[in-house]
Amino acid sequence: MSVPPPSVWPGSDGAPVSCREKLKMLADNHAELAQMMQDMFEDAVLMGVDDQAMRGLLIAMVEGLESPKRAAR
Repeated sequence: MSVPPPSVWPGSDGAPVSCREKLKMLADNHAELAQMMQDMFEDAVLMGVDDQAMRGLLIAMVEGLESPKRAAR
């Protein structure tokens, strides 16, 4: 089961992103990442990793992402 992309991508100012090119890129990136995460998850579980533990590892990866805005300050 894949999670569909959000219907609205909230901008940093609170307004939704509306540029068609940006929306297309966001949707493409979402689809690519969703497939990559699903493949990684399936590989890990088929190799014996506990599915709940793998979910926790994926969540930890997301929580560890650094914002490029923080690095620029």
